[in-house]
Order: sequence, then structure tokens, then C-alpha cells
Amino acid sequence: MRAIWKGHVSFALVSIPVSVYSASRTSDISLKYLHKKDLSPVSYRRFCDREDVEVGWEEITRGYEFEKGRFVEITGDELREASRKLSRTIQIMEFVEVSEIDPVYFDKPYYLEPQVGGEHAYSLLTDAMARSGKAGVARVVIKTREHLAVVRPFGRLMTMQTLRFAHEIVEPNQIDLPAATTPSEKEVELAHTLVETMTSTFDASHYRDEYRSEVLEVIRRKVAGEVPAQTTEPGPAHPGRVTDLMEVLRESLKNHPKREPSPAAREKTVVVSSRARRRTKARSPKGR
Repeated sequence: MRAIWKGHVSFALVSIPVSVYSASRTSDISLKYLHKKDLSPVSYRRFCDREDVEVGWEEITRGYEFEKGRFVEITGDELREASRKLSRTIQIMEFVEVSEIDPVYFDKPYYLEPQVGGEHAYSLLTDAMARSGKAGVARVVIKTREHLAVVRPFGRLMTMQTLRFAHEIVEPNQIDLPAATTPSEKEVELAHTLVETMTSTFDASHYRDEYRSEVLEVIRRKVAGEVPAQTTEPGPAHPGRVTDLMEVLRESLKNHPKREPSPAAREKTVVVSSRARRRTKARSPKGR
């Protein structure tokens, strides 16, 4: 795996050399536009709007539209100079509880690998955050953009996840929310029971991209010369208007038996419980 960025994790006077690796991959199926007549790819060309001529890459620059139809050129050197101070530092500014960060702010995950000479400080910071349950809020420049980020442990590994800035979150004040209603106590009890019935331990391996799998199967069949069967079965029915919420909750409870945790989750629970018992035993006064 190739590092996309190299620099330092810095907090207070501590500086840890690290390499950054993307911790996610796209699973999108890339479909190209083709000429239907002969299935040859349709190419895209770069044209100058004013002169209506094709423009080569060597003639292209970047710029910012400061007024409608008016641009100022921004060169690569100017972008690099603007990010000079932060371009090679993941600067931790403070430590917070991860639970304090609303999930709406989380963006893309990365793995941080210690470089030669930074192994001890890397382990020290990872262990300190794990013991305290805290994560570091940091600033980092990746390519030509500054990001807010959170640095936190994942086992013995240190991870970084970029965050959206507050100004990037759209205010929900234009969302047309329904008028507040007061559910009955019986409705609340049934809804709570349904939530508890459907509760399990999260295991990402339980979920898969079913739409992607279906498309890949269509591609496989067509490559093999098969004609994909056209289904005549209707798609899933859209739920109708709820007229009796209590009845819907009762039917939902019938259709959702109590979920059991996965073997991995059960093993994790056993390990956590064992640790909890050891801590309790260690805190108990002798002779009790």
C-alpha cells in the first residue's frame, strides 16, 4: 500500500513522524459512456468557452471566480505557499471525548504508520489516548486543502479521520418538520420494546452492498454471453399510510425476533466482562 502523505503528528512539544494511508476504498462500479452503435468509448474534450477551441493540458491553469464571469488565476506555487506552515504537520490542538463529536462531521478515515525513529512516541500517544478514552482534534493540509481531523487509537494503530468544518454543514432550518406530537405511553412502551428486540452488537461484516453485487452479477452474465433474465416480480411494496400506529408496532414485534450477537461480538463481550471482573476484584478490599 502506498502512503499518500508523510509528515508529523504534533501535540505540545511532541512530534511523531508518520506516513498516512487511506483507510477506505471506493466500491463504486465504474461505467463508461459508449457510442451505442459500436460500443466504442465516448471521449471528453476540454474546450475554451470564449474561443470554442480545444485546449491542451499545458495551456490549463486554475482560478477563482470572484465575480460572475471574472476570474483570478491561482498557481500551484501560490497554493503550496499558502499551505507551507501546515502542509507536513497533523497539529493536535486539544483532546476531547469522541462521543462529543456529532457523526454528521465525520468524513474520510486514514491509517497513520510510524516512520523510523517515531515508534516509541507513536505507541506512547496511542496508549495514552486509549487509556483516557480521548481523541485529538487536529488541523492538517492534504494536497491543497486544510482539514479538521480527529486522531484516535484503533487497537495498537493510530487513525485519523477528517472532519467537516462547521461552515460546511447545511443548517436544517429549511426542513419542514411535522408539528410536535405527544405519543401515548403504550406507544412509547411498544416502540421501546421493538428497539430492544432489534438491538444487537454492531458488526460491519454483517452488511454488504447488495446493489453492487446484483450489478456485478449482470456484468458477469453478459461477459459470459448470457442474457440476464428479466424479472416480472414487482419490487418491494412501498408502505402505505400509517392509520393505526399501535397495530404497526405490534406486527413489527411479531416479524422481528430477538437478534443474537455475532460470535465475534460474543467473544468481545466475554473479554470485556472478564476485564471488568478483574478490575472489580482488584478494587475490592481484602477480606470481603
